[in-house]
Amino acid sequence: MVDFNNAGFDEAVQAWLAGFLNSAGAAAGTVHLHTVGGLRLAAGVNIPPPVQQAVQWVPSGKGMAGLALERGEPVQTCNLQEDRSGAVKPGARAVNAQAAVAMPVRDRVGAIVAVVGAAWMDEREIQGAELESLQGAAASLVDVARG
Repeated sequence: MVDFNNAGFDEAVQAWLAGFLNSAGAAAGTVHLHTVGGLRLAAGVNIPPPVQQAVQWVPSGKGMAGLALERGEPVQTCNLQEDRSGAVKPGARAVNAQAAVAMPVRDRVGAIVAVVGAAWMDEREIQGAELESLQGAAASLVDVARG
């Protein structure tokens, strides 16, 4: 069962995220919308309230979502609990999951409009056809986020 934890979230983006995570077989996730200088949390599924509070605003280059924004490419870890790369912030370990990816979502002219994060219960690398499929599915957020 999905726990929406949706106080204050954008309802359309929240519904999109729940469907995206369900299709991907992911246990938790977020949508951060791009604003000047960083990202604003717009939706979250199975994200503990203290983590939600900590990631309400994510500056470019900080954490997985901020790095995905800064680099313009997916950032991932095969294990949130044990990652020592510096990409995973300590608070993210409160999410009961292992593998995770943060993917920038671009509009039709190539500008990043959001970063979608997803996490799975198992430890693994998300790459190749699986990553391409996730990115393709994440692209549908553009129509929802733009209303």
